Amino acid sequence: MLAIVVSRADEASVNIGEQLLDIAEWTETADGSRPDADGGGTVYRTEGAEIREFEGRHLELERVADAFDNAGVADAFESPDTESGGSPSAPKLLLFASKHAGETDELLTAHPTGNFGEAEYGGESGQFARAAPNAHRAVVHALAEHAPEGYDVGMECTHHGPTDVGVPSMFVEVGSAEPQWRDPAAARAVAQAILDCRGVAADTPAEDGRRRQLVGFGGGHYVPRFERVVRETDWAVGHVGADWCLDALDEWAEDESEYEAVVERAFAESGAEYALVTGDRPDLVATVESLGYRVVDERFLRETTGVPLDFVDAVEAAVAPVDEGLRFGESATEAVCEWRVVSLPDDLLAEATGIDAEAVRSWFEGSALAFGTEQRGTVVTGPAVLDETRERAAVIDALADVLAGRYDSVERDGDELRARERRFDPDLAETLGIPEGPKYGRLSAGQSVEVDGREIEPETVHSERVRRFTL
Repeated sequence: MLAIVVSRADEASVNIGEQLLDIAEWTETADGSRPDADGGGTVYRTEGAEIREFEGRHLELERVADAFDNAGVADAFESPDTESGGSPSAPKLLLFASKHAGETDELLTAHPTGNFGEAEYGGESGQFARAAPNAHRAVVHALAEHAPEGYDVGMECTHHGPTDVGVPSMFVEVGSAEPQWRDPAAARAVAQAILDCRGVAADTPAEDGRRRQLVGFGGGHYVPRFERVVRETDWAVGHVGADWCLDALDEWAEDESEYEAVVERAFAESGAEYALVTGDRPDLVATVESLGYRVVDERFLRETTGVPLDFVDAVEAAVAPVDEGLRFGESATEAVCEWRVVSLPDDLLAEATGIDAEAVRSWFEGSALAFGTEQRGTVVTGPAVLDETRERAAVIDALADVLAGRYDSVERDGDELRARERRFDPDLAETLGIPEGPKYGRLSAGQSVEVDGREIEPETVHSERVRRFTL
């Protein structure tokens, strides 16, 4: 069940709540077990979601998910949570409908909550609420879909409480000042994005015990790099410690162990085993890696989108890490049963690349599961990773086809590939007394010329060149 928190102390929250009630059919029930100010009183329910109102500000609420755990209360819209053993109507995700204040004009945004350093605005210092990376990704896409004209959509770093919510959660906000907080269109867009999260899991699916989730470090308060990851890859982002958050952590942590404990909690409360670090932070990278997490770059996230993580691990171990040039082909996104690594003739690959690098790259992208590259991934070097249905000979044939675009003939004889071409030979031309100049060009182009009353055919000044490639 999706829990939605509306704060009566937040004008934008109230307006979002009104739009929520308008765009779906809700059943009103009364909860007399809790004070009205603490989520009791009138409760609104629709299929897969429940709204409760609170008197206090969002960032001051603690264990707010407890208000939504209607154990023992009949709920026609929910089924028992057999996986976790939870009650039939226990929330799986909680969203705070809220305002955003700042100098960012028209903005719809979302972020998890917590404090990397001292807690100045709710929650506990050095603590985090459980993020909802997959739902966060979904809500960013939904906000972009529903945003009124003139509104930007963004993400923010982790920067305020509460830190004890009870279930995975995040703020979904209208910003950035009173005109926007009172804008019905903006409130409606946020309401629609919130309801789009019904049935959306907090976390990405588990793959061999891991998830496509990461913790972000570095950058400004608004996090365009991490937003780009969320929008353009299948990876999701949990907590983000912007530069100022990391400065706050440095000031608050009394020693290295406390610093490490906060970093560790950021991963635990993000359900993540990966980190993306912006800027030059070698000490932070060392800390992250010492805790057993992997620091990756944006290329890794893009390259592995859609590729099973266990396959990524295996191929990196067999060939090279992504940051050292490993690239994945289009078919790597499919289920891979059997595969093998094959070496390639360096000189043949280099010759084909020199003739048509784009054609070579296109074949490997379309036909190989993975392959090695250099020069920031632009030049294919091998080896190649092929599935069980494709033989090494297919790679050789593809490279031979590229050579055929320049050479007069390309033939394979056992373990040797021979490429033949006839070229204009200046030495032969000189022996025939042909002066350098335009006549060289005409002969090179296959045209006959006249020299001292003699007609010189182009074949007489061409010699055959044979390139041999050992396979």
